Amino acid sequence: MRELILLRGLPGSGKTTLAGVLSEYGKYPVFSVDDYFTDESGRYEFRFQENHLAYKRCEDSVKAAIQQGSEKILLHNTFTQEWEMEPYFKLAAANNYRVHVVTVENRHHGMNIHEIPEDHVERMRSKYSVKL
Repeated sequence: MRELILLRGLPGSGKTTLAGVLSEYGKYPVFSVDDYFTDESGRYEFRFQENHLAYKRCEDSVKAAIQQGSEKILLHNTFTQEWEMEPYFKLAAANNYRVHVVTVENRHHGMNIHEIPEDHVERMRSKYSVKL
């Protein structure tokens, strides 16, 4: 069975780090909306007006990995609301991938590396929905 693993959590929770671990440090593809805003040197610059393009590129990247038959695919985003994961649930179902949704908690006192203001993080926290 092929696997699609969605890592979700607030900024600074450790999603990126965990994705690296679960991908066995590059053996399996890892994607994020943040990839769009990160240049070749690793510098991150968020541009709100292009956010929809970042989400589209991320979804297209996952589709391409599915088409290539990747055994395991990892995707890390905040995914604060259920509807944000829906396109990936549909992709997985249409292509016989089992989906795992993992909520990553900041129990290590990590810092968000994108300097997202605390009031924005608090808004994300207030709308974060978990389906148990």
